[in-house]
Amino acid sequence: MTRPSVAIVGRPNVGKSSLLNALAGARISIVDPTPGVTRDRIGADIRHAERCFELVDTGGIGIVDRHDLESHVEMQINAAVAGADLVLFTVDAQDGLTPLDRRAAEALRRSGKETILVANKVDDERFEGFLGEFHKLGSGEPVCISAKFNIGLAELLDVIVEHLPERRDDEDLHATDDLKIAIVGQRNAGKSTLLNAILGEDRVIVSDVPGTTRDSVDVRVERDGRAFVVIDTAGVRKANRLADSIEFYSQVRSREAVERCQVAVFLIDAGKEVSQVDKEVADWILERRRACVLAINKWDLAEASGVDTDAYLKYLETRLPLLHYAPVVFLSAKERTRVEEIVDVAFDLHRQSGTRISTADVNKVLRKAFEVRKPSRYEGKSGKLFYGTQVGTHPPWFVIFVNEPKLFRDDYRRYLENRLREAFGFSEVPLRISFRARAPMELE
Repeated sequence: MTRPSVAIVGRPNVGKSSLLNALAGARISIVDPTPGVTRDRIGADIRHAERCFELVDTGGIGIVDRHDLESHVEMQINAAVAGADLVLFTVDAQDGLTPLDRRAAEALRRSGKETILVANKVDDERFEGFLGEFHKLGSGEPVCISAKFNIGLAELLDVIVEHLPERRDDEDLHATDDLKIAIVGQRNAGKSTLLNAILGEDRVIVSDVPGTTRDSVDVRVERDGRAFVVIDTAGVRKANRLADSIEFYSQVRSREAVERCQVAVFLIDAGKEVSQVDKEVADWILERRRACVLAINKWDLAEASGVDTDAYLKYLETRLPLLHYAPVVFLSAKERTRVEEIVDVAFDLHRQSGTRISTADVNKVLRKAFEVRKPSRYEGKSGKLFYGTQVGTHPPWFVIFVNEPKLFRDDYRRYLENRLREAFGFSEVPLRISFRARAPMELE
């Protein structure tokens, strides 16, 4: 299941994030004119010419960070280069050769890594005449591209594949069905600390500065025969407090992470009240019907201050009642206690959510439920339930055919949902129930 790693390296604002997005065909890294937007290593799987590799975006070499995180960013760049099989040394053809380009070239020479020089922003032929000076870097003939206008990308992919190490026997060539686990929550809840604790390494920057994480960071993990992807996300805050476009797009990425994950780890700081922002995150999870782990972080500090577990659980149920089914794990990401349990629970939720039930078994439960309790009359009419079937998983989706869907109100939907949960072991995952009109037919 291994993949070669290709790191995109260069000074700020040469278009590294644009290049990642263009080659991946998706908005993965945030692109903004502000220098230093990318801080962590942002990865995406790329498939081309029967090869698969991980493409990694990095922060700008020589970044000046407004929150004094330069050393952290530099550590992430160094880690990306150290773990890379190939480096895309990216320069800006329109700006020409700069001292920071020379600095980057020298650092890459010291690393000993195989390097491809990529001249970005060659938007038309007139910029090709400016490329001669880049030969001074000693990094070979530049590959000319424009990430913004998708010029030269196919040729670049061909060159990358030519320079990849020989295919290993266990290289994954196909789209994977790895479980995706998104860590979401408000600012400073400890999401990046939790990701690093799961990985056992400092994969993303951890800082007391609010908003340190900007992009959603996907990290693939293989452990004990299990492969999964953990997605670190930017902290959520109230919309009216977003300072700039970077924070806005960070929040958009966080919401998108919930959409593309199978299990959301909803991280809550035990030392703070469950806030309106937490409720907004809960709404995202509920809207997408994602399986969810309520992860109560910094529990060591809460216990030390006398917080009772049972009392907190009751408090949590009053604040987030619609997530009543979600399992709760009390942990300390900083101390790395009960961290592995998060992964185990996530896999169990994924298993529950992927369960399929036969139509005959579904109808046995529906028949009994209908006999015990019928829907209330509405507009002088009685609801009749004919039969049902499961039509999907993740989440389990049941379509129930009735005489008139409007006669089956939300309270009865919840009643049937609870009966299905009890009967089929869906106790900890969301269900989807749809009522559809159908001509009468006996329950099987």
